Amino acid sequence: MRNNLAIIGASYLQLPLIEKAKEMGYTTHVFAWAANDIGEKAADFFYPISITEVDKIVDKCRGIGICGICSIATDLGNIAVNYVADKLGLPGNGMESTRKSTNKYLMRKAFEKRGDPSPKSILVDENSDLSSLKMSYPLIVKPTDRSGSRGVYKLDNAEQLQEAISLAIAEGFEKKVLIEEYANGQEYSVEGITFNGVHHILAMTLKYTTGAPHFIETGHLEPAPVSSDIFDKVVTIVTHALDTLGIKNSASHSEIKINNSGDIKIIEIGARMGGDCIGSDLVKYSTGIDYLKTVIQVACGEEPDLSCTNEYCVAEVRFILSNEDLIEFNRIRREEPESILRIVDDKHFALVGKTTDSSNRAGCYIIRR
Repeated sequence: MRNNLAIIGASYLQLPLIEKAKEMGYTTHVFAWAANDIGEKAADFFYPISITEVDKIVDKCRGIGICGICSIATDLGNIAVNYVADKLGLPGNGMESTRKSTNKYLMRKAFEKRGDPSPKSILVDENSDLSSLKMSYPLIVKPTDRSGSRGVYKLDNAEQLQEAISLAIAEGFEKKVLIEEYANGQEYSVEGITFNGVHHILAMTLKYTTGAPHFIETGHLEPAPVSSDIFDKVVTIVTHALDTLGIKNSASHSEIKINNSGDIKIIEIGARMGGDCIGSDLVKYSTGIDYLKTVIQVACGEEPDLSCTNEYCVAEVRFILSNEDLIEFNRIRREEPESILRIVDDKHFALVGKTTDSSNRAGCYIIRR
């Protein structure tokens, strides 16, 4: 039982977690819908059970005798993690916290109640009457329960509001949408680990996006080049918001914006590692802290090891979306190969110029800056 670790999801996102767990001596038990994903082969044991079939996962995990359960970079997987942990008495965040951290409407309501700075918003569905909408443009429209820039639209006027709502509804699971005020400023994320309700902020990440209308992330730089005063202010605001959401035992990925006046708005918070290689790679490269290891330790009820165990540097994730991005990647690979820390994906160049959200970018690599 001591060495049986359950992992939710088998896609490439979970591969670093599976590999780290095996390196730490755990036997990995991976749950996902059978799709011939890489995690199916990497796992010690794979169970073709959808991550939405949570009671089946509970039954299997109870029979195995797991010591912990975890997942990275997925909100849907996070629901299963905390459901199973709750049922088996394992470290987690509880289901009330999970609902608030995976549903953007419930998150906004919690922030509003506790005074956490976040954009004002309203909840609508396909039957809502928008004739009396009293919000100033520009506005953001997005599903309440998706991530990875799916179904996100920025609107400068009411002309395409109904169409944007319909498209966002089609992307979501619960078929509801938030209409919210647009927060000006530079985008950042804040990476943390929480154990027994004590929050540790590990890094702050500068985010690059395509901008309006879809805000697809094109890269990340860590550590973010901000002053110590701004960083301290961010830590205070983010840790308060983590308390608001009831996050007790997990990683966290907080997306924020900071405007030219230094005002901070919380866009959303996930009780999980950030995707896009932020959690799995950038934190370790830029801080020397083994973030994956801490996630597994917390899932198993152990104090996370926050010591610097690796050399660190300024690191940047770059995604390939356009032909120009591909040309630059090939130039770096040819002229500056020593700056490449890891090539994450160089097998999907047929998607160059066809990216619609974060799930179908054409490539990804990490460089030393």
